[in-house]
Amino acid sequence: MELRQLRYFVAVAEELNFGSAARRLLIAGPSLSQQIKALERDLGVRLFDRDRRSVSLTPAGFALLPDARALLERADDLRHRARRLAGSEPVRLGYVNWMPPDLTARTAAVAQVHVDAWVAPSHTQAARVAEGGLDLAICWLRTGDLERLRLHAQLIGADRLYAVATGRDTTPVPARETGVLLDGDATSWSSWNAYAEELADQTGADAVRISDGGITGPAFFDHVRRCRRPIINSPKGQTTPLPPDLVRRPVIAPKIYWTWSLVWRRSEVRTSVLAVVEALRADGHFGIHGPDAWLPKDDPHRRRTRLADL
Repeated sequence: MELRQLRYFVAVAEELNFGSAARRLLIAGPSLSQQIKALERDLGVRLFDRDRRSVSLTPAGFALLPDARALLERADDLRHRARRLAGSEPVRLGYVNWMPPDLTARTAAVAQVHVDAWVAPSHTQAARVAEGGLDLAICWLRTGDLERLRLHAQLIGADRLYAVATGRDTTPVPARETGVLLDGDATSWSSWNAYAEELADQTGADAVRISDGGITGPAFFDHVRRCRRPIINSPKGQTTPLPPDLVRRPVIAPKIYWTWSLVWRRSEVRTSVLAVVEALRADGHFGIHGPDAWLPKDDPHRRRTRLADL
């Protein structure tokens, strides 16, 4: 008995017509008939009652049809898993709002990378990787998140955040003289709120609580205009052009960084996924290890032996 014979049996059982089944299977009618007879000999039962006008399943054929379908499904699943292990399936990558601009060029030689169209917050993309909906994601995570979700992470990029202010003063501003927005929508802004709360606590920046989603976009600029101090931008606003009445000011004492991690499952064994991880490995540290750099304490890329901690 061969798997192809089972496929022939299922096709005839569903069509109840040898001619239609043969066309569906792209084989000759006589060949299909011969293979069904060979299967019946191997199994020792007649599967079909047939004459010149009709084809019907015998009781034995009716009873064996669910098992045949189940065996074919398992065989298809095995092939599917084997192709994934061999790296012939696209590697699915999700992101929040930033990707390396040369991602395609760096990964083209090792795997076909499919960038997922659903742009979602960091915690959502990380959960999708953990659950198997994605193979990789570029997001911001804490060490505790990696442990809970059983993920690996490697540094892939970092943004130095700046402040946006009214007026014309573009000189550097100490972090303690800035404000940072926290949004009431904890679902959409979970990662940013966790980052911003620790930033305010550690640097003395003023925590400004809002409820209109104004972490980015025109609403963010309106908040800047209403506040009496410069407001730290979020990573989602790094490249957004400023209105003519607002200016960018570097933040110092400390310099504030947001890291981007490439994350994947700790149980991952597919060579294609691991090859993409290696291809996207960063050569530098993007300034995050400088003497005046700030990262949250639970950032996975933060050095554990900083002078500030001694």
